[in-house]
Amino acid sequence: MKETLEHKLSRRERQIMDVLFQRSEATVAEVQEHMPEPPSYSAVRAHLRILEEKGHVKHAQDGPRYVYKPTMTKEKATQSALNHLVDTFFGGSSEKVMAALLDGGSDKMSDAELDRLARLIEQAREKESRG
Repeated sequence: MKETLEHKLSRRERQIMDVLFQRSEATVAEVQEHMPEPPSYSAVRAHLRILEEKGHVKHAQDGPRYVYKPTMTKEKATQSALNHLVDTFFGGSSEKVMAALLDGGSDKMSDAELDRLARLIEQAREKESRG
């Protein structure tokens, strides 16, 4: 499987993936138990089968039950989602993303957060000048 979430996920599929990322692995019953307003057991099982067909989860048999795991790390899934967001809403521009975050209304960033961003920007400059 490619290391991206190339297939769009439904709301329920995203909820299932969230449970699997939080727990690392889970049975159908465990996924259902941790979902908001959970659908039926058979609906969760069907969603997991679809996610497996899409390549997002895999299963292993543990006695009579299947245990499901994501096929990529949460970090890779996060990066894939972020790349999609940047491409879709900001034309692939990291600068536009940062400008939107810094201009963004009521959720002002703290001095500590701004200092950390400044350090990250400086590190990116140094990395760019070396490579």
